[in-house]
Amino acid sequence: MNKFKFYFRKSSFKKDIKSGIFLLNLISEIKPKNFLEIGVLEGVTSRNVCDLLNKINRGNFSYIGIDLFGDNVIENNSKEFTPISYKINNPLKWLYFKVILRMRPNSKDCVEHLLKKYKNSINILKGYSKDLLKEIDLKEIDFVFLDGGHSFETVKEDLRLLILNLKKDSIILCDDYNVHHYGVKKAIDEIKNNHKFKDLGRFAFLQIRK
Repeated sequence: MNKFKFYFRKSSFKKDIKSGIFLLNLISEIKPKNFLEIGVLEGVTSRNVCDLLNKINRGNFSYIGIDLFGDNVIENNSKEFTPISYKINNPLKWLYFKVILRMRPNSKDCVEHLLKKYKNSINILKGYSKDLLKEIDLKEIDFVFLDGGHSFETVKEDLRLLILNLKKDSIILCDDYNVHHYGVKKAIDEIKNNHKFKDLGRFAFLQIRK
């Protein structure tokens, strides 16, 4: 069984570590080489995934991460994102990020710092997924972890772009499928019958059929 580490940072898996371990175990089973994560936050899942991809592929892997990295997150919180406080209450954590690193934990620079050992294998992109997914070559992506904006409109457009451009049999694992105050479930349910689908509780599993 894989271990899920938090690297002194916030993560949506902090109160649900079993789901983080489930994600890593699924990656171990599928063994993807090219990975896309939409919704990076502070990079905790990114680092765990890169550690595992590096091990599975003996260093020959690629990882792309997309996030707003704090921009417009507060304004859109109630519609798109799980409410998260960006205050650092832990004195040691405050010292590390504010004094030593001089970076916000959820900034692009700070996530890249966490992933610096894989700098030749990663591409961290700042912006909206609806724009960036049109610029990325998705043909080689094996596995997508979709955990970006959670509104019905955002998830529907992310899925449309992914399904249109991913190769056959690529995996999309969607987070927060059964959190009913978001639009994730509604967007997935509209297209799930067109693909191999599994309701995994917190996650929805989609395997693309062309």
